Amino acid sequence: MMLVLRRYFMPGLLTLALFQVIWAQRTGYIPSNYNKHEYRIPMRDGKKLFTIVYAPKDTSRPYPILLHRTPYSVAPYGPENYPGLLGPSDEFAAEGYIFVYQDVRGTMMSEGEFVNIKPHKPVKKGRRDIDESSDTYDTIDWLINKVPNHNGSVGMWGISYPGFYATSGMIDAHPALKAVSPQAPIADWFIGDDFHHNGALYLAHGFGFLTVFGHPRPKPTMHSTVPFDFPTPDGYDFFLKMGPLSNANKYMKNDVPFWNDLMRHGHYDEFWQARNLRPHLKNIKPAVMTVGGWFDAEDLFGTLAVYRAVEESSPGAFNILVMGPWSHGGWARMDGSSLGNVRFGSDTSIFYRREIEVPFFKHFLKGARDLNLPEAYVFKTGKNEWVREDQWPPGKTQARNLFFRGNGKLLWEPDGRDSTDAFDEYISDPNKPVPYTAEITTGMTQRHMVEDQRFASRRTDVLSYETGVLDRDITIAGPVTVCLNVSTTGTDSDFVVKLIDVYPDDAPDFDPNPQDVRMGGYQQLVRGEPFRGKYRNSFSNPEPFVSGEITRIQYSMPDIFHTFLKGHRIMVQVQSSWFPLVDRNPQKFVDIYSAKPEDFIKATQRVYRSKSFPSFVVLNEVK
Repeated sequence: MMLVLRRYFMPGLLTLALFQVIWAQRTGYIPSNYNKHEYRIPMRDGKKLFTIVYAPKDTSRPYPILLHRTPYSVAPYGPENYPGLLGPSDEFAAEGYIFVYQDVRGTMMSEGEFVNIKPHKPVKKGRRDIDESSDTYDTIDWLINKVPNHNGSVGMWGISYPGFYATSGMIDAHPALKAVSPQAPIADWFIGDDFHHNGALYLAHGFGFLTVFGHPRPKPTMHSTVPFDFPTPDGYDFFLKMGPLSNANKYMKNDVPFWNDLMRHGHYDEFWQARNLRPHLKNIKPAVMTVGGWFDAEDLFGTLAVYRAVEESSPGAFNILVMGPWSHGGWARMDGSSLGNVRFGSDTSIFYRREIEVPFFKHFLKGARDLNLPEAYVFKTGKNEWVREDQWPPGKTQARNLFFRGNGKLLWEPDGRDSTDAFDEYISDPNKPVPYTAEITTGMTQRHMVEDQRFASRRTDVLSYETGVLDRDITIAGPVTVCLNVSTTGTDSDFVVKLIDVYPDDAPDFDPNPQDVRMGGYQQLVRGEPFRGKYRNSFSNPEPFVSGEITRIQYSMPDIFHTFLKGHRIMVQVQSSWFPLVDRNPQKFVDIYSAKPEDFIKATQRVYRSKSFPSFVVLNEVK
């Protein structure tokens, strides 16, 4: 979500909205080729949503409509001000569309009450029964009847929060809506998107986002909230000194209602369940292309969840998936050749925009022939190549268990013995938590998704298990399942599991290499995910651990498509904190959102690896 916020907050400089105005005035292309109109479109309950239409000046032929609905502002406002970009990417302005941008209900210049991830109402009994599906329907209906020179076809796209609105818009869709591309969409804010992962609060991200976006907007405005001014660049230090979560409100001045909702709804209750969009993705009529990045720190879960829900609940729909080696929204604003210290061998984002995104909308909105897109267009990291699959995950895979063994080994065979001391242990101290990154930062970085994990593996409160040198390439596709047998001396605990690609010690450095990054022995994070232990049996009904009792935890990490190359090693790390990305677990069974300083205690964590109590990860190897 912060992708879009950053578009409008360039710290200490110009907002991107103003930058776009200057760029557009300098180049002159968009104002020379498009007319701008501002409207207030009435919804069925009488509220009016502020909407901007950019229509081609050339009226010799009709054009399809491309709609973008956002809570983040459709700036620049004013009939004389033009953006520097129209549509999902640079290629679209020259292609010719009628571009429509709308402030969603209750945001910026639109009327009404804003509700975060507004729950969908499958049954609407009157004009007051509204949701994002009905607002989209009413908007499209107005556009079709009021905007001249269109061809009768409408498309939608959106990244992150706007991806949620694109997804909502294809539910009970207007007949004119022919193609939708949810990109990094939000699907479930408790299970895996943005603010929570498996019940664990993503503190740095939630705090950073809501201190900007969460303040009330009492009346329509063109001005966005200024970002929170951290007193230090060191987020680890800031959040540790902040103390328990209840202390956050002194920085928010108790003026962020949704933060209070987070604090009140600590479990997967009706509040969160109502915001789960997946059950409503039925009978989808428009063509759908869901897009995401393997290294999206924010909404990787939502991307895969939306694709799967449409696939399962709308079997007749045109529904395809595109996954590249990208961070959140990286396919739209970067060349996609690298992320952090990892390079991908080509300009993957440019390829996507030209060869996948443009053809998708041209086919379904303009009738272009010969659409040559597979069910899943997926980039294989490690091997660094695009692959066309006729299903996702691929059909020809074999589930293989990779077991934790003694002396830090990771083997395909389980331990055949039942030794009473077949475990590894560490002391987890919530007052000295394991950092999630080696960088000095106040927020959630995108680069941590591929960051070198040697800073963590050298800590005594992190367990590392590693294979020998691989004698062949091993390609893994689909979800990674974690199966742990653990015990704790506390009554609650988090367990963070990371799957890592360890480069050879003689791995060559990149050329050019202006940062002098050494890749020898690099421990590249491929996938990492926390799990809050008290939810091991139910996200709605937490249960304490029995101190010292062996307990099984099993959960899935989001899909990967990665080749561990010959000569590399596979590593798995286990730890109980990932701070301040994940809030601190007191390691005592309490309501974490109202925990006191004295509730945070040290705990000895054991990870078992015996025949009766094995711990392992399940990898789906492509055959």
